[in-house]
Amino acid sequence: FDEIVTQEQLLATVEELNADPRIHGILVQLPLPRHIDEAAVLESIAVAKDVDGFSAENIGRMCLRGGEPPLALPCTPAGCVELLQRSEIQVAGKEVVVLGRSNIVGMPVAHLLQSMDATVTVCHSRTADLPAQVRRADIVVAAIGRAELVKADWIKPGAVVIDVGVNSKPAPEDKRGYKLCGDVDFDQVSLVAGAITPVPGGVGPMTIAMLLKNTLNLTRHSLGLPRIPLRRQQ
Repeated sequence: FDEIVTQEQLLATVEELNADPRIHGILVQLPLPRHIDEAAVLESIAVAKDVDGFSAENIGRMCLRGGEPPLALPCTPAGCVELLQRSEIQVAGKEVVVLGRSNIVGMPVAHLLQSMDATVTVCHSRTADLPAQVRRADIVVAAIGRAELVKADWIKPGAVVIDVGVNSKPAPEDKRGYKLCGDVDFDQVSLVAGAITPVPGGVGPMTIAMLLKNTLNLTRHSLGLPRIPLRRQQ
């Protein structure tokens, strides 16, 4: 579609895809044009095809203890958990600070890490003495959207730092005039942290991998097969 697409056209297309048994996952690329009600479009996606994992039902299942698991999980938070597990980072019993409280990253990753028995603190732009809060953490997840906000003196020596932010900063030496950076001052923090993800090349590829895993799980669900869980069995 181009930017002049009407909301009615977009909703009609989603309904067609909902009804098509050959389609197992639907993703709406955000942001949408201003004249489109994003919430209405996202809510129109069938839960069984919600490959982003953002539907109220999937989020609710993720947050509740017990009961049925979600059919899909938000991709970036799931990617953060996968990074921790593949790196054999202990989460249970650890202090975690999540910077940012967005529906896309901050809140879902806080719930996932809490479900893994971490003690989680969610910080945001109104948090008092942000550096002191971060300094307590064994694991930091930065998703606040401010370029290189987190400095080396914010980080406990040996802490694990997951940088979800994608920002740009001036770089006259680059032909684009800018370069990508995260929410963490990588060059300095990497001297203090026990492990750290780069930007680009860290969380981004994991987000794509988790999107593919969600697609696989939704396909398995459509065939009556069990889902592949995110968390490893202890």
